[in-house]
Amino acid sequence: MKVLVNGAAGKMGREVLKAVHNDTELTLVGGVDPSHGGKDVSEFMGTSPLDCKIYSQLEEAIEAVHPDVIVDFTTPAIIFENAKLMLTKGIHVVIGTTGLTEAQRQELDSIGRAHYANCLVAPNFSLGAVMMMKTAAELAPYFPDVEIIELHHNHKYDAPSGTAVLTAKLINDAKQKANVKAAEDLTRESLPGARGAKVDDVTIHSVRLPGYVAHQEVIFGGYDETLVIRHDSLSRLSFMPGVVLACKKIKDFAGLTYGLEHYL
Repeated sequence: MKVLVNGAAGKMGREVLKAVHNDTELTLVGGVDPSHGGKDVSEFMGTSPLDCKIYSQLEEAIEAVHPDVIVDFTTPAIIFENAKLMLTKGIHVVIGTTGLTEAQRQELDSIGRAHYANCLVAPNFSLGAVMMMKTAAELAPYFPDVEIIELHHNHKYDAPSGTAVLTAKLINDAKQKANVKAAEDLTRESLPGARGAKVDDVTIHSVRLPGYVAHQEVIFGGYDETLVIRHDSLSRLSFMPGVVLACKKIKDFAGLTYGLEHYL
């Protein structure tokens, strides 16, 4: 699989460059970054020159290297238009950029199917985080009273995180399927927002501080007991096995898939 990295000079993009280059089943064919066109990707990888170029424009890169799959870690402002372009060109797309709405994901699914190009949108590429979400959904029917605390660095674009929102949705789906409900919350806020934000029936609290990377606790309350699942990504390296896995498996999953757990 020939892989192009969009957003190659960013913090996540640099790690993706290295992860793809180091995998024997993938071939790194270039990167895209508007501020660094013409440079060798090695400048962002700490390696000797690789004769592999950074392009300033996405369409230019596609025409030059004809990738099989593009990994996108750019910004919410441009991800939707980027994804439409890539899928229309018949290229598989692995998206780690946040900000796509459900309606936009449905549109991308239609575009992808029409051009035989698949798309993965993953709120989190950490295999440990995916396992945390799956475990939380399995516990929800037995512990319907649950809240989520997610902690990230203070440069993260969104709050709550996509991981926390997806975790809450998986928990709510599991509770509805089991026909269980949380106990009534009798607390009344003396300061608006003190109890966090709701995704359906699950409360999420977001922490944004320097020093954090990506962390989440799912706290279940039971009859005289509590149960806590916690996952910590200690660096961006923790996301790379999931990105590599996605590049290898995306050709087998038609249309748009939301969440890396479907690839496991």
